[in-house]
Amino acid sequence: MIGSAVSWIICGLVVGLAARFLIPGRQTLSLPMTVILGICGALVGGFLYSAMWGQSAEPFSIASHNWYGWIVAILGSCLLLAAYPYIYPRKWQR
Repeated sequence: MIGSAVSWIICGLVVGLAARFLIPGRQTLSLPMTVILGICGALVGGFLYSAMWGQSAEPFSIASHNWYGWIVAILGSCLLLAAYPYIYPRKWQR
């Protein structure tokens, strides 16, 4: 249980950092928000993948040959990161 949560956090951090690297511009996200971005992006990417191509034959695993799971997760995170300013616009103080 704890090992699974730690692996989700580490994978979320890697995916979130990759998405922040790929999307141009300055993102003002903290490290915990980057982890949440990565985890939610993986869920969004997995949902979109299964909606278009059906369920994967094998579950997502770091050790297996399912490298496309990482790409799908990063693309889902990029999608969320690009939509983030529209969902939560910054309120400027005067």
